[in-house]
Amino acid sequence: MSYLFTSESVSEGHPDKVADQISDAIIDAFLTYDSTAKVACETFVTTGLVVIGGEIKCNADAKANVDVQSITRGVINRIGYNKSEYQFDAVSCGILNALHEQSSDINQGVERAKEEDQGAGDQGMMFGYACRETDNYMPLPLELSHLLLKELSAIRKEGKKMKYLRPDAKSQVTIQYSDKGKPEKIETIVISTQHDDFDVDDKMLAKIKEDVLNILIPRVKKLVPVRVKKLFGDDIKYHINPTGKFVIGGPHGDTGLTGRKIIVDTYGGRGAHGGGAFSGKDSSKVDRSAAYATRHIAKNLVAAGVCDEALVQVAYAIGVAQPVGLYLNTYNTAKVRNAEGRKLTDGEIAEKVAAIFDMRPSAIVKRFGLKNPIYSDTAAYGHMGRTPGKVEVNGKVYDTFGWEKLDYVDSLKKEFKITENTAVTA
Repeated sequence: MSYLFTSESVSEGHPDKVADQISDAIIDAFLTYDSTAKVACETFVTTGLVVIGGEIKCNADAKANVDVQSITRGVINRIGYNKSEYQFDAVSCGILNALHEQSSDINQGVERAKEEDQGAGDQGMMFGYACRETDNYMPLPLELSHLLLKELSAIRKEGKKMKYLRPDAKSQVTIQYSDKGKPEKIETIVISTQHDDFDVDDKMLAKIKEDVLNILIPRVKKLVPVRVKKLFGDDIKYHINPTGKFVIGGPHGDTGLTGRKIIVDTYGGRGAHGGGAFSGKDSSKVDRSAAYATRHIAKNLVAAGVCDEALVQVAYAIGVAQPVGLYLNTYNTAKVRNAEGRKLTDGEIAEKVAAIFDMRPSAIVKRFGLKNPIYSDTAAYGHMGRTPGKVEVNGKVYDTFGWEKLDYVDSLKKEFKITENTAVTA
């Protein structure tokens, strides 16, 4: 029997995402001047006010050059909060900076004489997930939720259509799946977008719905592959600004805090989540770095043909370099066998995976270049499923989203003796 599954996303103007973007921009600024900087930065936003707190350990160059005030105002302006009528704007908002030195107790557990002996910045478990529903191995409901808001943001910034749009927005997509777990159709799409005030509420709501259906949805459909485009049937239930008027939004409408959108940041409720947020943390915090590493493993496993779906868990003890365990769940989709033809268990696959991927914190940091200022782009529309690229900072170019690269596919195929068409022995 078919079933429904739903995921949501939020725009870069959502108050929690405003906080995430400020925190990650501050991390990037410190890493620009000190690649060894340790940063734990929490941001709180509300009407006319930004409060930034946390711990920093960095060199004198970074202390002298990082201007938290100007960085924060720049992020807010880029997002689009640049009018006083929003009750939160880049020029007039107050900014309280309460960053201070990192605890020496924490630092002694992280730094070692030998870099490879670097301990985990905290205890905890982290998860990575991948499946075959989309070309980037992400769950379809979340991918569509992100895409709807990315295009809505693009329309707003182009300024040619839907000129009433304001930065805050949310989306939600419900997919109907077959009993074999295959997407059958889009059941429901929910869009709530902040907007300028209209003279007549009914006219306003009708105009927004018309524009979503005739401008936004066609743009999104052009960006997806044919197999996904076919899921956009005529019977989709659309809920556009279902509460009605949405003029008051952003940090004026609701407070925002770093790290409150961890399901949006990851897999939309699919797989699992360890509970730790990403934004505001440098790479010594395994909440972030190891979550990227497990996504990398899961994506490469699925892309290599080891399985069609993968959930990977890794766990650490604070101050200890080697993880305390690596767990793998292929949801009975594993395709690899041993030399005698017996299908490998998930535990046996996990043992081989642990030998291929070095999961010590220092190795993860090197693998993805996590000491570089590459985090600002992660802070909206998901940390996973993004396209690897490059970013230029102060004249230097850095690789971004390295955990999304399929650079271990060949190694996995070799280890599990996977040919082009079949996975026979291991």
